[in-house]
Amino acid sequence: MKKNSSNAMALAPNTSNKRETVCIFGTGDFGRALGHKMIQSGYPVVFGSRSTQTSSLIPKDAEVLSHAEAAQKAAIIIIAIQRQHYNFLTPLAEILHGKVLVDVSNNSKINQYPESNAEYLSQLVPGAKVVKAFNTVSAWALQSGTLDASRQVFVCGDDMEAKQMVMDIVRALGLTPLDQGSLLAAQEIENYPLQLFPMWKFPIFLSLGLIAFFFFYSLTRDVIYPYVYEKADFSFFIAISIPNRICPVLALILLALVYLPGVLAAIIQLYRGTKYRRFPDWLDKWMLCRKQLGLVALAFASLHVLYTLVIPIRSFVRWRTSNQIVSQALNNATEPLNITSAWLSDSYLALGILGFFLFVLLGITSLPSVSNNVNWQEFRFVQSKLGYLTLILCTAHTLVYGGKRFLSPSSYRWYLPNTYMLSLIIPCIVLVVKFVLILPCLDKPLTRIRQGWERNPQYSE
Repeated sequence: MKKNSSNAMALAPNTSNKRETVCIFGTGDFGRALGHKMIQSGYPVVFGSRSTQTSSLIPKDAEVLSHAEAAQKAAIIIIAIQRQHYNFLTPLAEILHGKVLVDVSNNSKINQYPESNAEYLSQLVPGAKVVKAFNTVSAWALQSGTLDASRQVFVCGDDMEAKQMVMDIVRALGLTPLDQGSLLAAQEIENYPLQLFPMWKFPIFLSLGLIAFFFFYSLTRDVIYPYVYEKADFSFFIAISIPNRICPVLALILLALVYLPGVLAAIIQLYRGTKYRRFPDWLDKWMLCRKQLGLVALAFASLHVLYTLVIPIRSFVRWRTSNQIVSQALNNATEPLNITSAWLSDSYLALGILGFFLFVLLGITSLPSVSNNVNWQEFRFVQSKLGYLTLILCTAHTLVYGGKRFLSPSSYRWYLPNTYMLSLIIPCIVLVVKFVLILPCLDKPLTRIRQGWERNPQYSE
């Protein structure tokens, strides 16, 4: 059967081992880096440029031609040029008819234009098959080969065959293509590289706010109060003591905040009697950043461990220990071992060690390289069952640490309780409500709701 055009032949599935020629418009940093990577993967590459003079920056195995000549040699053309320079493509519309144009551009700010760059390209060259890809991969990553952090490549386009060809190239480069659907998704893909840690904003800002609050709170209790009433200068507490109070407090509060939205979601579902209604936006966003909250909590827990390890070598601790020894020697008396205190001390240390171990296990399981190798049931067991066990152990660690000091008047300076007392409020609320929710009278209807049962089906959305 006779083919309609050479372009149709070029777009046919490649059954041989030979790679098809790829054209790249643009000899900038990204175009050169992508061309070099393609040559390493066995693709013949031809560059289309305003200047056909060879340069030492161009990969030596690549050919440099004019835009028109380069376009005629390949069915797939990668447009590695900024949007404002797309106008040169209009005179090439006839040559580009039926070709696959891969738009790799990004903008300088989110939603910079009414339409995406890829949609604008398809308007300029209506006869071409436009595909959006490679905009989330940096030139530096392609050149250095460190693609671990940017291995995923989002791909979208209206032509399935053209999109499949681009995804085959992505795989050949050792990357992972993710099909995002039609070209309407291009604007979202273009906005993605411009977002600065979108899922980390809430955890980071929340942590900074809590750090500021507890720093000034601890400064008031542990530095300003002794100076006002005893004229004692404990300003050096700012270096170790106060951070070692803030870190465990934040670790416990943030860990509790990981599981609080799940508890709230369960209450809302029980109240509504259905799972087919959206949660409030604030709860949706909160649930989406639970992983980041947990990792930030793990970071503060790790800092708490490091600060605790240096306590024996602190000058203040060594001075206080030697002072106690001298005092006992002068009084010719030793303090007998308090078994109760020894039990409390060893218990809270043991609970802290076990809690931190499970904390680290939760953090490791959240890594994509680990979570991709476990099934949903295993992942849920670790993140939910072991997660609550971690919260119980860390809460118990803090409770045992407090001991009888909860009832001691000296623990309240200017009527302010110690920081660890404040840290117990949210975890205890979460654990108490969770305990109530697992009672059969509530757990059974909640399970039925999550399996699709509705109390009032006529109101489902």
